[in-house]
Order: sequence, then C-alpha cells, then structure tokens
Amino acid sequence: MDLFGWCRKFLLAFAFCLLSCSFSLSPIFTSPANAAELSEIQQRGYIKIAVKDNLPPLGFRDRNGNLQGLEIDIARRLAQDLLGKPKAFKLIPVQNRDRISQVLDNQVDILIARFTATESRSRLVNFSIPYYLDSALLVTKNASLQRLSDFKQRQIGVLRGSDTIARIKYFIPNAELVGVDSYKQAQNLLETNKIAAFAADGSLLSGWVKQNPQYRLLDIKLSTEPLCVVIAKGLQNDKLRRKVDSAIANYLETGWLQERVKYWDLPPSRLLDAIR
Repeated sequence: MDLFGWCRKFLLAFAFCLLSCSFSLSPIFTSPANAAELSEIQQRGYIKIAVKDNLPPLGFRDRNGNLQGLEIDIARRLAQDLLGKPKAFKLIPVQNRDRISQVLDNQVDILIARFTATESRSRLVNFSIPYYLDSALLVTKNASLQRLSDFKQRQIGVLRGSDTIARIKYFIPNAELVGVDSYKQAQNLLETNKIAAFAADGSLLSGWVKQNPQYRLLDIKLSTEPLCVVIAKGLQNDKLRRKVDSAIANYLETGWLQERVKYWDLPPSRLLDAIR
C-alpha cells in the first residue's frame, strides 16, 4: 500500500464526504519571508515546535513538570527524524488563541497542538497528512444510557461556543443542551445529576475518564476531526511539509503511531482502523 498517497487521497475524500469542504494542501498564500526553511532549521540544529501543556493525553505536564502525551511523542520523533539526532527540538507550550499566530509570526517552525484541519484554516496555513482522527463523544456515568435514542429529553452538557453544539442538535434534536464554561463545571453537573452526559472531544474525554473511572465513553462518534501538523505556507516550506508527511506516513505504516495511541488510552482512530 502507498500509505503516503492513501493519506493524501483520504484528506480529499474526507473533505468532500464528511466535512463538505476541501483541504488546500498546496501553497495558496505566501508565508512571511522570514519563515524558516528546512535547511535553516538543520543549520540551526534544532526545530521549534508549538505544543499543548494542559490537554491530557495529547500534551500535558506530568507530576515532575515534564511534557508528556501523544503529540509530545510525535514532536520528539519528528525532531529525531528531521534532524537525525535526539533532543534536537525546543517544545514551546501555546494557548489555543495563539496557535496560528505562532506559526505565521515565525515563533515556531511547526505546530502539533490539537489543531483540526478545516477549509477556512487551510487558507492561512498548510496541514500535514492527519496523525489522528478525533471525534466528538458523550461521557456519562449512567449505565442505562447506551444509544443516542436514550438521550431524548435528557440534559447534555456542552462547552459554550463549541462545534459540538451543532453535532448534538443534529444527532439528538430532542436533547436539552446545558452550556458549561469548563470541564470542571461539566463534572460538577454530572456528579450532582444535573446533566445526563457531557459531549466534547474524545481525545480529551479519554484522559478525563482515565482519571475518573466512574465515567464511561459511549462508542458513538458524532464527528470526525483530522488532527494535523501545522506548517507555514510558502514554497520555501514545501520540503519541510513533504518530510513531515513522509514521517507521519511511516509512523502509520510501521504501527508506531497506533502503538502510541493505544499507550495513551485514546479512542481508536478511524484513520488507523482504515489502514489496518
């Protein structure tokens, strides 16, 4: 199987069939002139990678303050493969609101920070082939809730302003949505039985369930969201993008990425399932 080509075709098929949009993977707009090329990164001797430090199990700090998680593993492996030596990286924690600006302003060379590829974002930055397909899921502690039909007339917590709101309205139109401002608030509402379930990104809920085993995730995916490495646009960055694509394709083909997904107790990815 030509996994590299398969992933590229997947992005296009995914765009039209699942998101009704298209990913622009070739440069459309030029990136800032000072964006570092691969040769400049190699000459520097290390790569600057933006990551999350508060989103277990994707990127977080352990009890000793060290960065851990699936995306941290990918960042370290990419640095090794791109530069040919261990520890040839600088991990830079980033807040969600600053993710694109960090790339556009040349503060980082690449970004691996739970960034979903979308049509609008593809006008600003380039995406690698996906390393994980995230999904909106439901978490509950009520064992009697097994199917979407069980949630009719039930109260479901959702983060205010999140894309998950539209998904719940589509799949469970008779559910009553309760807006929350944080995962902590959602947990409090679940504990006091003020909501029957909480809907959010499966990658984040998996870490939550691991810390709170009284909860369980329903194996019903309400969306499909490709998580990709972000790279600045511009022909000068094309070699870097192709190198990143090739590395991720290799991680999938050899099973390394599947092993890391399993290690971090993430929900199975449709992308990884399709390859198997």
